[in-house]
Amino acid sequence: QLQLVESGGGLVQPGGSLRLSCEASGFTLNYYTIGWFRQAPGKEREGISLISNSGRSTKYADSVKGRFTISRDNAKNTAYLQMNSLKPDDTAIYYCAAGIWKAIETGTGDYWGQGTQVTVSA
Repeated sequence: QLQLVESGGGLVQPGGSLRLSCEASGFTLNYYTIGWFRQAPGKEREGISLISNSGRSTKYADSVKGRFTISRDNAKNTAYLQMNSLKPDDTAIYYCAAGIWKAIETGTGDYWGQGTQVTVSA
């Protein structure tokens, strides 16, 4: 079965940190660009970061630049999103997706995870 599985979400206080993981099973992640997206209640899905298959190129939305870091470990078939200085506005379901760079950049992808909830609240 070809799938992406996110983990690492949870409840954190403002200013805190979380690290999300996105693990692929049934296929090799290192052929794909990986993107992280989020969707808050009542809002459209937002692309927040992507990383090329080699890891040499990354891109961030202005809303997370300087606070979030995307990375990947192709040997572990896993990508990560380190989230620091979290704010209540970061509360959302976070999804990872795999595809070619252009597709991920425009919000589409070949594979999607089921999402993990991140809640930032005091």
